[in-house]
Amino acid sequence: MHVHTHTSTCTCTHTQTHTPGVEGVQEKAWSAVVPLVIKLKTFYEFSQKLGKNLNAARLRVTGNDEFTMTNPAIQNDFSYYRRTISRMRINNLSADAGNEVNNELANRMSLFYASATPMLKTLSDATSKFVSDNPDVPIENTTDCLSTMASVCKVMLETPEYRSRFTSEETVLFCLRSGGKIT
Repeated sequence: MHVHTHTSTCTCTHTQTHTPGVEGVQEKAWSAVVPLVIKLKTFYEFSQKLGKNLNAARLRVTGNDEFTMTNPAIQNDFSYYRRTISRMRINNLSADAGNEVNNELANRMSLFYASATPMLKTLSDATSKFVSDNPDVPIENTTDCLSTMASVCKVMLETPEYRSRFTSEETVLFCLRSGGKIT
C-alpha cells in the first residue's frame, strides 16, 4: 500500500463542509474519508517505526565507528588472528572450527575494518546503491532526507529550549554524530 495510490475525497468533504444540513452528504463524505484516515494512520505508524529504527541504526553506526576510530588495535588484533589461523592451517594444526572465520570472510572483514569509519562507509555505500538502483526516485529526495535529519539535529543542539529536554548524554552524542555540530 502506498500513499500515492490515494484517491482524493476533496469533492465529498468540500460538499459536506459547504452544505452541512443536506441529508446524506455527511454520510457520503464520512465513508469516503475514513479509508483515507486509516491509510494515513498506517503510514504514520510506519514512519514512527522507521524513524525509531533509523535512529537506532545511526546511533549504532556512529557509536561503532567512534569505537573503531579510537581503537586502532582492532585492525591489529584481527590481522594477528588472520596470520595465526593461516599458520595453523599451514602446519595442519586444528583451530576451533566454531570460532574460525573462513578466508573469504576474513578478507572481506579486513577490507571493512580498513576504513576509518567502516559502518558509515557501509551506510554510504548502501545509500549510493539505493540511488543507483532506483533512478525513478529523484536523488534530491535522498539528499533532502539526509540533510533534514542533520539540520534537525543541529537545531536541537543549538536551541537551549530543545537541548534542555535531553535526558541522556547519549542523545547529545547522537545529535553531534548525526551532523549537528555546535556553532
